Amino acid sequence: MKLVFAGTPEVAVPALDALIASGRHEVVAVVTRPDAPAGRGRRLVASPVAQRAEEAGIEVLRPARPREPEFLERLREIAPDCCPVVAYGALLPRAALDIPAHGWVNLHFSLLPAWRGAAPVQHAIMAGDEITGASTFLIEEGLDSGPVYGTVTEEIRSTDTSGDLLTRLAFAGSGLLAATMDGIEDGALEAVPQPGEGITLAPKITVEDAQVDWATPALRVDRVVRGCTPAPGAWTTFRGERLKLIQVKPVPERTELPPGALSVGKNSVHVGTGSYAVELVWVQAQGKKPMRAADWARGVRIADGETVGA
Repeated sequence: MKLVFAGTPEVAVPALDALIASGRHEVVAVVTRPDAPAGRGRRLVASPVAQRAEEAGIEVLRPARPREPEFLERLREIAPDCCPVVAYGALLPRAALDIPAHGWVNLHFSLLPAWRGAAPVQHAIMAGDEITGASTFLIEEGLDSGPVYGTVTEEIRSTDTSGDLLTRLAFAGSGLLAATMDGIEDGALEAVPQPGEGITLAPKITVEDAQVDWATPALRVDRVVRGCTPAPGAWTTFRGERLKLIQVKPVPERTELPPGALSVGKNSVHVGTGSYAVELVWVQAQGKKPMRAADWARGVRIADGETVGA
């Protein structure tokens, strides 16, 4: 089939690579978000998908909004058979959805109908799910509500951050998306409507959502930290300044610390929660580089009775 691939961040690149390498389909163009400022100089940088497409000699379309007449006209000229999508980052209007013969097929990083929305991996970790996966589905105008072509499953490990899990799903999902394109071309795949029960939503995680509540149980604190790593980054406050929490470890044998209370040992820093303590493993103070929590504690000279999150 003749494909136009839509995607923007690094997590979409494995799927683009899989389609380019498939041997059955021709990726004639990609649609991606416009170049965005990055780095200290804030110079405009092409998205990872745009960079990969340019390396492969594939046409890159960068509409500010996919309802722009110029973009829609170019898409009609290309006349793709199907438009596979991975983390494109913009809502597609009906005028765009109607152009490809087989529609737009999205690779979504959850087992639909669970975790519809922008942050399925983060929410799955924060909710304590043990299994997640990826789904391919036909895009409709509703939020991730279209009929499903196929799924793959993935275990959520006890130490997974959202970055770890998303990387694994990106590669597992790339094979699923390529197989879905094969099945659509062969006529062997039929999309199945999602069930009406089991629907959960996964809106974007904000910086406010990523603030740790030390009154919650230790397992919840750990899940929030892992779910918000690397972005937007879990955090708390210490002496009125923000302290980023990169890694914590629940310590069930420490039950005597009240929520937010700090306990500093020679090579460890513990914080009380609503259940038992967690050990701060890696942190990042405002304006500083990431460091071992024990090194941070020595540098700031924590006094008896000091707390975080107050």
